[in-house]
This record gives sequence, structure tokens and C-alpha cells, in this order.
Amino acid sequence: MTASWPADKVERWPVAKLVPNARNARTHSDEQVTQIAASIEEWGWTIPVLVDEAGGIIAGHGRVLAAHRLGLEDVPVMVAAGWSESKKRAYMLADNKLTLNGEWDLDRLAIEIAELRASDFDISLIGFSESEIDDLLKADEDGAETGAGALAARFMIPPFSVLNAREGWWQQRKSAWLALGIQSELGRGESAVIGGAPMPLDRAKAGKPSAEPGGSKMPAADYRKSHARGDGRGRAIDPQG
Repeated sequence: MTASWPADKVERWPVAKLVPNARNARTHSDEQVTQIAASIEEWGWTIPVLVDEAGGIIAGHGRVLAAHRLGLEDVPVMVAAGWSESKKRAYMLADNKLTLNGEWDLDRLAIEIAELRASDFDISLIGFSESEIDDLLKADEDGAETGAGALAARFMIPPFSVLNAREGWWQQRKSAWLALGIQSELGRGESAVIGGAPMPLDRAKAGKPSAEPGGSKMPAADYRKSHARGDGRGRAIDPQG
């Protein structure tokens, strides 16, 4: 490992000093440059341009194009000192390709976009087109509709609506129940609905305690008492606030 990295020292260089590399295989459409410029206006400059000692751009061609469009005089840079030509050319490819190798968790992506849209944030700034967003949210809604019964059976308290399945409170509850080791079989078969939560009756009829997620035991009467109050959306209210 090297003693220092380019990112250890960020400097401000004049945009006019930064020279695009003619061998750069990554292209930037006018639309993308416009998007990058809009993101800089919203969040400021968050990633320095990587250059060699002479100002040759190694990574950040799109950001430099956006800087020209915005009329910026200088921008943050970091210098890759002592890199060979092969190393610089290889990094130009790696910087783009390694990012492309990542994948989206589509469920979480849909949740994030839906919540940003609900907050009135300008989601055009995140780079997704309206058609991409509409397709993503439609697919997520379809999945929530077809899986509603499974959610109710597995997590005992179903989403209040299809939209609730994407909200933070439901996702947090889902994660908490999964962490407790709840089994999908819990709640199947004959059951009673108590405060919006299906309650297995086979053990209650037999006078045996019901299974509590995570393996502990709780008598049915105590379970009913602890879940008798709710907030109108199927969530139990903690009596201690």
C-alpha cells in the first residue's frame, strides 16, 4: 500500500488548466452533462477531478464539461503523481466500469424514490427519467398487491394499504420481525384477528401458549392485552411512549 493517495490532498485548479484525454472511451451526452450541472447546483462539487501533474484528466470528464457549462473558473482536483501512462489509461476504464458493475436493490430503490417524490424533492436531479421512475413504482405496486396476503401472514399485521408497504414504518417493522426470526408459517390456518393481527388459535384452544417471534412464549391472553391498542394503521403503540 502506498504511503499517500491522490485523495489525501485536494486542491483548487483553474478549469482552463484541465485537459480532456483523447483516449477516454466514456462518452457524455448533452443531456447527461445538463444533469451533472444540475446536481452541482443542488449539492455543490462533491467529487474532485483526478488529474496528472500536467492537468490531464484521468477521471471526471463529465464534471469538467458541466463546470464549463456552469461557467466555473476553478474546481477541486486531486493529483495522481507519478502514475505511468498505462496506469492512467487503465484507471480511466476502471473508474467507469467498476461503478457499472454494481446492481440495484429494486425494492429499496422503489422505496427511496417513492419517499423522495412524496417529500416534494425534485427527483429529476437523481438521474432517473420519468418513464424509469413510473415503471419502477408500478412494478413495486404490482408486487405489493400480489404479495399482500403473504405480508399479512408472515408479519401478522398487514400494510394499511399498498402505498404503506413502501413506507419507512412498514419496512422498519418488517426488518424487526425478520430479525426476531419470525417464520412464514406463523398465522396460517385457523386464526383470529386481534387489533389487525392474525392470531393462531390451535394452541390457544389447547390451552397452550402461542409462539412469540424469536422463540419465546406468550399466553394468548397476554398477547391480546399487549396488542389491544393500535395507532389506526395496524401498529402497536408502546405504552411507555
